[in-house]
Amino acid sequence: MKNTYGFTEKEFKVFNGLNTPSKIQDFINNLKINFEEKGDTCMSPRRVLKNKKAHCVEGALFAAVALRLHGYEPLILDMESTKDDFDHVIAVFKYKGYWGAIGKTNHCVLRYREPIYKNVRELVLSFFHEYFMNHNGKKTLRTYSAPINLKRFDKLGWMTSEEDVWYIPDYLTKIKHKKIVQSWQIRNFRKADPIEIRAGKLLDYKPK
Repeated sequence: MKNTYGFTEKEFKVFNGLNTPSKIQDFINNLKINFEEKGDTCMSPRRVLKNKKAHCVEGALFAAVALRLHGYEPLILDMESTKDDFDHVIAVFKYKGYWGAIGKTNHCVLRYREPIYKNVRELVLSFFHEYFMNHNGKKTLRTYSAPINLKRFDKLGWMTSEEDVWYIPDYLTKIKHKKIVQSWQIRNFRKADPIEIRAGKLLDYKPK
């Protein structure tokens, strides 16, 4: 694997060791959650390495770079929720024809997906029942984007930028998203069980 993307030798050594999706997920799990105490951020993978923390978008970008350096396409996917919940961005990869995902979250769910899904819709639907509001159990996942190849942003230096890369999440908000559910289905949704809600409140890191 050649370092052709402008990373330092030290940075490249880290990525070199992340040679499977599973190892990438382990590394991202060990990063602290970026609570954006000093204001909103969208850090590049270089800055994630430097600061040793990330939120979901930053984790997805980092994972996409690590995947890219080991022969995968650098793909991310946006999942949109209702207005009273948060969207979620994941890195996705294809292995022997099947889709999997890497995700950064502070919660016990919305994380790694094994590459067992035949298509992107199947992969996204695997998140549906875990995607609910902790205070009322309302299921909120509604739409998803096609996988976005981050190579389109190479000229902007997204991998090693010292500035926030807001143009990536901005792009995600503008592209077409596909509906997961219909209005008549939403009306009949059952809320998450109390035990699921309790599990959903587990956190890796408590907000400061």
